[in-house]
Amino acid sequence: MAQIKFFDTTLRDGEQSPGVNLNQLEKIEIAKQLERLGMDIMEAGFPASSKGDFEAVRQIARTIKNTSVTGLARTTKEDIDIAWEALKDAAEPRIHIFLATSPIHMTHKLKKTPDDVIQTSVDMVSYAKKKFTHVEWSAEDASRSDLDFLVKIIEKVIDAGATVINLPDTVGYTTPEEYGRMFRYVREHVPNIDRVSLSAHCHDDLGMAVANSIAAIENGATQIEGTINGIGERAGNASLEEIAVALKIRNDHYQHSTNLVLNEIKRTSDLISKFTGMMVPGNKAVVGRNAFAHESGIHQDGVLKEASTYEIITPEMVGIKSNNLFLGKHSGRHAFKNKVEELGFELSEEKIKEAFTKFKELTDRKKEVTDDDLFTILTDLQADSLNIAKYKLESFQVQYGSFNLPTATVALLTPDGYRVETAKTGQGSVEALYNTLESLVQEEIHLTDYQLNSIGKGRDALAEVHVMVKVNDLELGGRGAAQDVLEASANAFLNALNRVFISQHQADQKKIHS
Repeated sequence: MAQIKFFDTTLRDGEQSPGVNLNQLEKIEIAKQLERLGMDIMEAGFPASSKGDFEAVRQIARTIKNTSVTGLARTTKEDIDIAWEALKDAAEPRIHIFLATSPIHMTHKLKKTPDDVIQTSVDMVSYAKKKFTHVEWSAEDASRSDLDFLVKIIEKVIDAGATVINLPDTVGYTTPEEYGRMFRYVREHVPNIDRVSLSAHCHDDLGMAVANSIAAIENGATQIEGTINGIGERAGNASLEEIAVALKIRNDHYQHSTNLVLNEIKRTSDLISKFTGMMVPGNKAVVGRNAFAHESGIHQDGVLKEASTYEIITPEMVGIKSNNLFLGKHSGRHAFKNKVEELGFELSEEKIKEAFTKFKELTDRKKEVTDDDLFTILTDLQADSLNIAKYKLESFQVQYGSFNLPTATVALLTPDGYRVETAKTGQGSVEALYNTLESLVQEEIHLTDYQLNSIGKGRDALAEVHVMVKVNDLELGGRGAAQDVLEASANAFLNALNRVFISQHQADQKKIHS
């Protein structure tokens, strides 16, 4: 079988989703999980876009060993130089540069002639090739470009040193038949096309990103770009997990394989969902909570008799266990540590001890502790491992009744070590709690979004809250989990607020080491 390489851009294109703001620690955790998933290439970010992105890409490049790390760059020497500084310590550094080729982009955005676009692309690919062994060049908005112009510019950038040619459907405009035809045309008319890999990058504005990616494979693409859970700008990108499972289940038809470790899919999806705050829809293919649920009596009867009657994908294939109850209140630390390692987490002894304490606290209140519960505890600990000053919730109390005005009393420990306490009211219990928290902090903070979900099922399920807030005009996301909805709400609020201090700490550390 021919092998398809998977290029993940969750950390770059995915983070461009509205409202998503990952800190450096979260990006590194996602990168490590993408490595466990068996991703061939990961786009760690856009180094020239900000100091924060540069530092995150550099740390990922230094951490990841079994996946090739790349960064995005515009066709300028400055972007390429910055990308090299961020990526030069990677095990297999590569660069991804792009320039638009469609008439609408060249005329209205770039204000360049076609000849100018060709010359700039050739010059910058040649420049990048002096630093990087692997150079990917993307024809932005390729799906709305003139095919003969594509043939002309692709031939020249290959001669300049490009090793991968990417033909993206940047605005999600094309159809499978059109997209496949473009790849076929390029393969038939570019004389030196055999010297490069052809890559597809599809957006989902018309809901056809996965279908278009498959069409590209059918017409000669050997690399597919996308994100986990399909996150990304506007309607998102092609969902890599859907493409991988489709190639596996229908290998009788497609005759292609991938390097992905399929039973790591669910864990990767969950991690990215938690860190980004973007919930996976229940009916999402492959990873949605209903993907393996059967409501119809006819379906239930068939599955009980023979699972393949209605299940073409087994839950175990993508890492979903039929029964993930694992530990109880009498479980010891050794069994707990083994389970942490089984879930793929690497924690210091100090963090293991802290996680075990939180686990024991949970078993006192929750009858059944599942993998999902432990996953939540561990991801929060893993992403909150910086020992920096921040706001801490000491205590809170909310008074609420049908005929009373909700009132919240909160005590906080401030980043400089002081204890502050006050009470405020609101139209509801959450509003009262947030009004109180806002009055206790020095920063100007406004809530812009609030989402509540349950982890698992039953009346004792953990509550998980995701919020978006503006802190001193900076939009940040936060998350919190607890058995109590109000406690989870307070944790999410403070988690978002404390990201300001994490960002400041990282900026200070960069100054120290520079």
